[in-house]
Amino acid sequence: MTRAPKISTVGELRHSGHLQKALRSEIRDNLLEKLRAGENPWPGLHGFEDTVIPQLERALIAGHDIVLLGERGQGKTRLLRTIAGLLDEWTPVIGGSELGEHPYEPITHESQRRALELGDALPVVWRHRDERYVEKLATPDTSVADLIGDVDPMKVAEGRSLGDPETIHFGLIPRSHRGIVAINELPDLAERIQVAMLNVMEERDIQVRGYVLRLPLDVLVVASANPEDYTNRGRIITPLKDRFGAEIHTHYPRRIEAEIAVIRQETNLVAEVPDHLVEILARFTRNLRESSAVDQRSGVSARVAIAGAETIAAAALHRAMSQGEDNAVARVVDLEAAVAVLGGKIEFETGEEGRESEVLGHLLRTATADTVRHCFRGVDFSVLVAVIENGAMALTGEQVPARQFLEQLPVLGESNLYEEICDRLGATAEGERAAAIELALEGLYLSRKIGKDAEGGETIYG
Repeated sequence: MTRAPKISTVGELRHSGHLQKALRSEIRDNLLEKLRAGENPWPGLHGFEDTVIPQLERALIAGHDIVLLGERGQGKTRLLRTIAGLLDEWTPVIGGSELGEHPYEPITHESQRRALELGDALPVVWRHRDERYVEKLATPDTSVADLIGDVDPMKVAEGRSLGDPETIHFGLIPRSHRGIVAINELPDLAERIQVAMLNVMEERDIQVRGYVLRLPLDVLVVASANPEDYTNRGRIITPLKDRFGAEIHTHYPRRIEAEIAVIRQETNLVAEVPDHLVEILARFTRNLRESSAVDQRSGVSARVAIAGAETIAAAALHRAMSQGEDNAVARVVDLEAAVAVLGGKIEFETGEEGRESEVLGHLLRTATADTVRHCFRGVDFSVLVAVIENGAMALTGEQVPARQFLEQLPVLGESNLYEEICDRLGATAEGERAAAIELALEGLYLSRKIGKDAEGGETIYG
């Protein structure tokens, strides 16, 4: 963040050569400038590059109000918040004005009166772009006063008449003048609240308890909604639906690389989680989205994989602290801990009651097998399989430290298979090597080349 300009009066502002710019023109110009300079206007967004982002950019260039339609956990809110980055970093407003009006264009009676009285001495303060983005989660108890405004009884008590327009306390949308107002889950607003938004978005009228104020509000309204609700048969009134110039459908990441990037970006990990485990969680999430046992109408949020990664990191740290390990590194054995706590985030189809754990376990095994094939394609495991068939075993578990796991691995003679496994995954440290070899053993079990017995927190491959 840079320092705000030191200009403090409208006279100084005019003398500086400052030009007023409409909100939509400001966003359009800043977006085009970023595109012209080859700068990414949408940092932190993955998987939308060829689908959602081009549509959003065209809508902003056209100056349209926007609604994003998509299931939960598709990044709609993050996308809306990123639009604020297209505003000027600092913008001048009339000091003390309730609506943050531009010093050149006061729109409320109070600001117009002050401008006439003070002239070039009208005070100017600077507002950062972060203050020009406001967000409201639509709930059934949201009122007209919250979004539009109401009569302020305190101002009436001061002696002003009810007919005085300065007795109005403005709501969220008018207070977002010259800024962006985002409404999450728009169809959850009661119909009377949706009706109240109509004039604000189209006619720029403020109607409060019989008052009709013609305010030239300069507001960009953006919203998010579930596609099922955002229909004429859903919970959205048709006239309000018609006010949005752009309806953009979001989606879950379509490529595994984008899914992994989202997990890496959003997780707050307390221990190291190797890339192959993140890949398993990404594939597991994608399997959930394709499973007939899961209610796809409610969606499977990216937060499932994010929570999973944070859980296995916590499991690794717990093991490291209790077993005296220097470095905490998550392993395949920790995945069970993640699945055990993720069931509540997923809605299953009717008729799947009692089978939730079975479904989750099957989809996790499928994701693990796919990751093993991706990581170890071309590796010959026949030496390890032969040694295990002759009676050797490998012991691991939630509380088995990496060193103990590595020390009791089957001896492979002159074979450098363990080194090849670790090289494939870039594993060098002790915990990373244990994680890589454990993945290989799990892959051999899933391909039915060796057996596995898990009981009491310990797992034996043999």
